[in-house]
Amino acid sequence: MAGDVTLIDAHQHFWKIERDDYGWITPDISVLYRDFLPDDLAPILSDQGISRTVLVQAAPTVDETEFMLSLASAYDFIAGVVGWVDFEDPATAIADIARFARHDKFVGVRPMIQDIEDADWMLRAEFSPIFEALIARNLAFDALVLPCHLANLHILARRYPALRIVIDHAAKPKIRNGIHGPDGYVEWARMMGEFTPLKNVYCKVSGLLTEAASGAGLHDLKPYLDHLPRVFGADRLMWGSDWPVLKMAAEYPDWVKMTRQWLGTFASADVEKIVAKTATHFYQLAKDPD
Repeated sequence: MAGDVTLIDAHQHFWKIERDDYGWITPDISVLYRDFLPDDLAPILSDQGISRTVLVQAAPTVDETEFMLSLASAYDFIAGVVGWVDFEDPATAIADIARFARHDKFVGVRPMIQDIEDADWMLRAEFSPIFEALIARNLAFDALVLPCHLANLHILARRYPALRIVIDHAAKPKIRNGIHGPDGYVEWARMMGEFTPLKNVYCKVSGLLTEAASGAGLHDLKPYLDHLPRVFGADRLMWGSDWPVLKMAAEYPDWVKMTRQWLGTFASADVEKIVAKTATHFYQLAKDPD
């Protein structure tokens, strides 16, 4: 995507079904209901010229985080791990953050906010020590949110200006609903635009195909993709695959091809930021040994 720049996939997952803590992965989602492990992804990354990834939690358990860190210890291409801690138990969460932070590839946490019924959950006062612990340890916060959460995320970002926050999957706009549909382009674009002055908030260019109708292409995604640089600039955008969830809509090379086409008119310096440099800065990734 950017000449000889070291490319980074800033958002991918692994799971092992027998671990039995992925409640959302059920047999009826047949394309996902199997193990996806580093040896499955490594040849795909090689084919696409991607050298490093950020591995993100897919289950709300500390066991999941320990599993991911064990993979990161064994595979060099995993540059960072975004784990999970139990916000509902702040003392334990802070202890787990301290424990996980001893691993040099632990880069942040992600509560699964999209699955929490209370839209105000992230603003609970008792979570303040957890956010302060993340700031103190220079760790990031991945916001797995929907458009309905953006107003509260804006409050959170202003409350903790030293907390590095990234909006996963551009907040999952419902592209299949059309421009004016519920959570469609118009309202989503307005709410995302509110983050322009908040320099601690970044965004991932990922997860959009699975929010579009079956068979969607670049034309369907382009209004959303084009809005992101207007809001965040290249300095606060990072590319990711959301593999293997991506497989519900397309294969990895399809997403790479689509985003290559989208980035085709961008200045090379901006492309380098979106496909590598922003993720490296945001997650404070170690320098590529190559």
